[in-house]
Amino acid sequence: MSNNFALILRTNGEFEIIEWPTNGHLEILYRAIECHHVDAVTISPKLTMWIDDDGLNTGAPINRAATILYALHKEPHQHYVGNVVITGGADHRGDTLALTKDEIAALVEFHLTFTCGAPIPTQRTK
Repeated sequence: MSNNFALILRTNGEFEIIEWPTNGHLEILYRAIECHHVDAVTISPKLTMWIDDDGLNTGAPINRAATILYALHKEPHQHYVGNVVITGGADHRGDTLALTKDEIAALVEFHLTFTCGAPIPTQRTK
C-alpha cells in the first residue's frame, strides 16, 4: 500500500480512502465524483476539494461534510453539492499532491466528529 491518499466524501455521509497515484488523476476524479467536469476548490494551501463543476446546475444533493470542511477554513459562500474528493494542495509545478496518513487520519476524525456526530472510539482503560 502506498503512502499517497485522497478522501472521497459522499453526500450520504459515507467516506472512502483511496490511493492517489502519480498520474491519471482526472479519471479517478470523474469516477469518484461521478461526473464529467471537475473543478478544484482551494480549502487551504495543503487541502484541495474537487467538486462536480455542474453539480449546482443538475440539482445534486448538498454535501454536508464538504460544506462544513470548507467553512472551518474560509468564510462559506455556498453549499457544496455532490460527492467530492479531498487531496493535498499543489506543488511548485501545479501538480496535485496526495494526502499523507496523518492528514487522512485528521480528516476522518473531523468527518466522524463534526458531520456524523459519531464519537471517536478510545482505548479501554479497564
